[in-house]
Amino acid sequence: MTARGGPRLLGFAAIAALGLIGALALRRPELAVAASSFALVVVLGTRFARDPAVAAELVLPSERTLEDEPVEATLRLEAARGVDTLELVATLPPEVVVEGGSARSVRLRAGEPRELPFELRCTTWGSFVLGTMRVRARDPFRLVTWEAELGSGARLKAYPREITLRRLIAPVQTQPFVGREVSRIKGDGIEYADLRDFVPGDRVRAINWRASARRRGLVVNERHAERNTDVVLFVDSFVDVRGTNRSVLEDGVRAAAALATRYLERRNRVGLVGFGGVLRWLQPGLGTTQRYHLIETLLETGVAPTYTWRDVNVIPARILPPASLVLALTPLVDPRFVAALEDLRGRRFDVAAIEIDPVPLVEPGRAELERGAYRLWLLEREVLRLRLQAHGIGVATWNDEELEIVLEEVTTYRRYARLARV
Repeated sequence: MTARGGPRLLGFAAIAALGLIGALALRRPELAVAASSFALVVVLGTRFARDPAVAAELVLPSERTLEDEPVEATLRLEAARGVDTLELVATLPPEVVVEGGSARSVRLRAGEPRELPFELRCTTWGSFVLGTMRVRARDPFRLVTWEAELGSGARLKAYPREITLRRLIAPVQTQPFVGREVSRIKGDGIEYADLRDFVPGDRVRAINWRASARRRGLVVNERHAERNTDVVLFVDSFVDVRGTNRSVLEDGVRAAAALATRYLERRNRVGLVGFGGVLRWLQPGLGTTQRYHLIETLLETGVAPTYTWRDVNVIPARILPPASLVLALTPLVDPRFVAALEDLRGRRFDVAAIEIDPVPLVEPGRAELERGAYRLWLLEREVLRLRLQAHGIGVATWNDEELEIVLEEVTTYRRYARLARV
């Protein structure tokens, strides 16, 4: 720790120096005698003051938490020598707050460890380095102060808060593996499909006895098989629109985390593409491990400005398996993302889009020119939405309502749009 003179020590040194100078200038030896007592305090204060060698360690119960959830952290302190007053100030990111303030003052005994409880809370999702701890120690006479800046090295990852979803967007095509998605093909399952005549080899339990009683022969029930599907979450990271308490990118990450969790619970393979200035992807996979990989990748999602044109050719082919459901999360601000969705639809991918509405976050302005530009922007957004719908891509706007309602709007559009094409 770096030592420096405290206010009292500096004051005593200044009085001793002035006394000696006055004694020499005025030739008054009594001033030198008076100043010597202050000089003695300075000598004793610096002679017996020792560096307390304070060690601090921040311990977290887990490196993962949910946003807005309290985290009970512990600060472990130990000093080689006793400290009368130890002042602590934590340097934290603005998204991490300490309940009760980040400053503490304690007294330590020599060689005796002490633990201070802290309650941390992350106001938003993200990966945060908890920074450093500024330590200031004083000797018992408050003459000498030691200061140091200790790095904690702790990292805290705040996952997006959970969003309850009971119904999801069903894919048009499924994979040949067992899951919970109702397939259009017939096979073993629980969803009723049709009736047909009994043929040798059919199971007896498949016979519909009521329908058979009204016919001359036996008939059996046909059912839709239950399969899994590949879902690719397509997150728009070209631009972010922020307000006082809301960000469309943060909302998009929360929705993507909730959708990934729910689709994985239904035994589907889920992948991720962060399409923007920086391209991030994760190959579709199953299970709890894939969920953690998805959320960890989402935590790194951010806006990186770029003026280069990007298309889906930069995405590896294994990230977008054939017959997969591409679920886009976008504010419909950058036309490059809309062009990528049109390209995916042109390649016969099943595409659906959730528009994270940025309109409430943009002020129309007071001047006539600003209001005119605002109206043109709204018209441009409507054009982008109509372009997607013209390609058969269902689009629903998510603003204040629950996400499940928006998913139901997309499902309804896809159902009637498919019937209209038949």
